[in-house]
Amino acid sequence: MAGVSPLVAELKAREEAGKTVTIGLAGCGQMGADIMVQLNRMPGLRLGAVAEMRPPQARAAAAMAGFTEDRTVYAETPSAVDAAIGTGRIAITSDPAVLARSSRIDVVIDATGNPNTGAQFALDSIANGKHVVMLNVEADITIGRHLHGEAKRAGVVYTGAAGDEPAATLELIGFAQSIGLEVVCAGKGKNNPLKWDAVPADYEAEARSRNMNARMLVEFVDGSKTMVEMVAIANCTGLVPDVPGMHGPAAAGDELASVLIPKEHGGVLSRKGCVDYSIGKGVAPGVFCIVTTDHPRLQERLIDLKVGKGPYFALTRPYHLTSLEVPLSAARAVLHGQADMAPLAQPVAECATVAKRDLSPGENLGRIGETDYRAWAMTHAEARNANAVPLGLAQGAKVLKAIKSGEPLTYGNCAPDESLLITQIRRRLDQSDTRLHAL
Repeated sequence: MAGVSPLVAELKAREEAGKTVTIGLAGCGQMGADIMVQLNRMPGLRLGAVAEMRPPQARAAAAMAGFTEDRTVYAETPSAVDAAIGTGRIAITSDPAVLARSSRIDVVIDATGNPNTGAQFALDSIANGKHVVMLNVEADITIGRHLHGEAKRAGVVYTGAAGDEPAATLELIGFAQSIGLEVVCAGKGKNNPLKWDAVPADYEAEARSRNMNARMLVEFVDGSKTMVEMVAIANCTGLVPDVPGMHGPAAAGDELASVLIPKEHGGVLSRKGCVDYSIGKGVAPGVFCIVTTDHPRLQERLIDLKVGKGPYFALTRPYHLTSLEVPLSAARAVLHGQADMAPLAQPVAECATVAKRDLSPGENLGRIGETDYRAWAMTHAEARNANAVPLGLAQGAKVLKAIKSGEPLTYGNCAPDESLLITQIRRRLDQSDTRLHAL
């Protein structure tokens, strides 16, 4: 098919053959609504069903996406979802498990943002033979290796989502590695001004002006999302945070290749092979990969091609399109059995948890982006030695001892909710790691 990319040609061919890829979406917040709009404009892909705990919100998002009211129907059983899809309508359910068990859905996208909900939804979907696109990075950094393993055993794909900064960064890392360049550091520009103690009450007006949830906005502002995303990159590549919390320099776009490099060459890193972020101008909303080569001819060519002054060079992508790109991961999973992001069997980094205020014994912790805690990236070994509670287990945890603002949450001062599936799975993973390190 002339004039289109190979992927678009494949999708159009499937559409013409009546084999459109049918997608199930869990979560209809800002990202989920964007995905619904985008899916109505992409060939060969169709939205089959949406799981949202507030079903009318999903119907409103469907209307915004261009689906008339007669194209949507509430359905609370897998058979009802199947019936709706079979008649060309979009099924809306309040229960992600119903969506996961539909026989007409090929691939699901988790946009719930809740670590435990995402874990359960992914496992339900995998058990029912569906590919999983995990936009819920908080769940992925907590038990992604388990979900990936379960997907491999079931013969389906588990993947991070295209468009999010981790996947966009991995594109650059993969490109650099494919042409034999050495990766020194990779990461992103932070999109919002950094304020460690940010709380939703201070961001309600800004959130409304940006059509966002204030809690989600704070997750970006207080650095949590950046920490989460860099840990996700680390655990797919083996790159690591150089220091706890990373450096986060104010390096502008044209300064990255002179700052996020080893100290012996004038930079801030103690080693090569790191993840980090910049708060400097001209980097956000893009991603970067700092590379080098030891061959003078290749250095000469990179300099000649205006990539940089050498011996370090910054490969950059000046944008990431978040939810607008996510359906591409769904397409590649179904058409090619390909994952855009897949976690390593053993993690190299951890997203630990730090108190944002003084916490008292007996308190139960709220959600990421609220008033209780924020994320902090570390190596996996550092987090294990510190007995750190992973960020993905903080919601619903009970404070056991007084914790001062800025202090880490540990298993000694905080008890995760053992009734949650994600806590139980992570406990088993940690026990397996302990046995492995004891050998």
